[in-house]
Amino acid sequence: MPDSTPAASVRVDPRGPRFAAALTTLVLFLVLGTGSGVLLAAQAVVFAVGAALGLRWSPYGWLYRRLVRPRLGPPRELEDERPPRFAQAVGLGFALVGTAGYLAGVTWLGITAAAAALAAALLNAAFGYCLGCEVYLLAVRGRARLGG
Repeated sequence: MPDSTPAASVRVDPRGPRFAAALTTLVLFLVLGTGSGVLLAAQAVVFAVGAALGLRWSPYGWLYRRLVRPRLGPPRELEDERPPRFAQAVGLGFALVGTAGYLAGVTWLGITAAAAALAAALLNAAFGYCLGCEVYLLAVRGRARLGG
């Protein structure tokens, strides 16, 4: 994993996470439409890879780099990878709770967790607003205020 100092942070094309959010939105719509805990578990794996290894190694990041990015012009600017990686970790938490709910027969829990993840993914895909990224930035500011 990259060093946590700002100078060593990995920079990413911000269109990549937004593309990933669009794919995530589609998957989560399918999860809610089918009630498939297995499909939600697959999405959890996508979140886990993005959170643990970085956006470059996530399946959706790979698709973006191979299929979409070559057809676009260069990004106007790059952004720090840490906030979207944190968002992937948050998505992973919701996906794990939802998967457990669906597979244990606690359907309301699966639906609730998948719907929360869907709302966040849809905000990013449609409006470019990354809820998990904003939470990350609030946490960083809070930690700085506390002297940590």
